[in-house]
Amino acid sequence: MTGYLHRVRLRSGLSLEQLARAIPTNAYAEHKLVWRWFADDISSRDFLFRREQHGERPAFYVLSRRPAADPTGLWDIESKPFEPRLARGVCLAFTLRANPVKVRKVSDDQTVKSRRRDDVVADLKKRRYQDPAQRPPMAELVQEAGSAWLEERAESAGFALESVIVDNYQQQRWYKAGVAQPITLSTLEFTGKLVVRDPDLFIDKLFRGIGPAKAFGCGLLLVRRAG
Repeated sequence: MTGYLHRVRLRSGLSLEQLARAIPTNAYAEHKLVWRWFADDISSRDFLFRREQHGERPAFYVLSRRPAADPTGLWDIESKPFEPRLARGVCLAFTLRANPVKVRKVSDDQTVKSRRRDDVVADLKKRRYQDPAQRPPMAELVQEAGSAWLEERAESAGFALESVIVDNYQQQRWYKAGVAQPITLSTLEFTGKLVVRDPDLFIDKLFRGIGPAKAFGCGLLLVRRAG
């Protein structure tokens, strides 16, 4: 399986007006921006991306099946082929931004919304720590809920977790034009080490991503050989 890994940064020398026009202000705006880099084919999304902040300017890492191109001339896109060759037992360091949720059935009525998505941190607080006085620090809740969520998905993704740190629990909310209800997105950051158990499954997961909200900058698993 082959593709392209891109690093995308704003070009130098842009005016304040150009910067204001270029920099996305929320996850939905990021989604529209990255989509434009693959505007030659808008029938389906075949890319994953992650935003990083370098000082006051954003940068994006994008994994795609096709080369990317910026029609605006505001972004500098560095691309290289991505052709992972991995063997069983290889240890990799990884980073992941994900939208970890639990999906629950709330109704059998097909005319109404029948499923609800709860982020795993809020779900853990609700299930186990309803009394605030008994609740551990937020950092412990984030670590427990996030690591359990990723562990549940490891085997089907072809890897085993060796270590993981979970932090940076964030919640975003924004409104989409023409939609009354706000869109909400909860994210966690994962860093750690993993061991490849099934190379074919794992490589497929690298391209497909982990968890939901991939259109909003979640799910891209960035890996490197562990030192």
